[in-house]
Amino acid sequence: MKALTPFFMLLLPIGLWAQSAFTNQTHSTLQKVINDYPNHFKNIRGRLIDENPQTTDYSSTIQIPGALNTTITRYSATNDKEIYSWKCTVLESEDFELVSKKYREVYAQMKNSIIKLDGNKPFILNGSYGEPTDEKRFISSSFGLLPASGDLKSLRVELTLEFLVTEWKVSVLVYDSDDAGLAKEWQND
Repeated sequence: MKALTPFFMLLLPIGLWAQSAFTNQTHSTLQKVINDYPNHFKNIRGRLIDENPQTTDYSSTIQIPGALNTTITRYSATNDKEIYSWKCTVLESEDFELVSKKYREVYAQMKNSIIKLDGNKPFILNGSYGEPTDEKRFISSSFGLLPASGDLKSLRVELTLEFLVTEWKVSVLVYDSDDAGLAKEWQND
């Protein structure tokens, strides 16, 4: 038994490290946002920022710590269906190396995260990595929930890196993939 004690002491830090991979601040924020996705982000929607005929922007009451800004947007569709999205701008900089490092860091925090939603079995946030290069003006890593069911089948989480006028921007988005035009519209924000 004494011979096994050092072996278990070596495994303890590995077990603690593995747990922390799923309890980072990006993960806990995304879990709250995804949990409120079926409610059109009603529980995390803050004050009205801007209202236009096609869109209405609200602040978000939760954001990834250190983020620059976070908004919830309501899109009015022609069939009177309202579509909502959540967008968190994590970093803006002229330094491509800095933003690409942040992009990789946030991707690592999101990849294969276990998302536990009220009244559902746990899901895995699974996605493919889009490699950033300074030649591309837009790159994204798209995530979905596995196994997705019901309202969550159309949920998408996207990490983007884009160049706007003079600087690079890293953002995290949560939206309904049934409206493919939203991702293209975000490129122009």
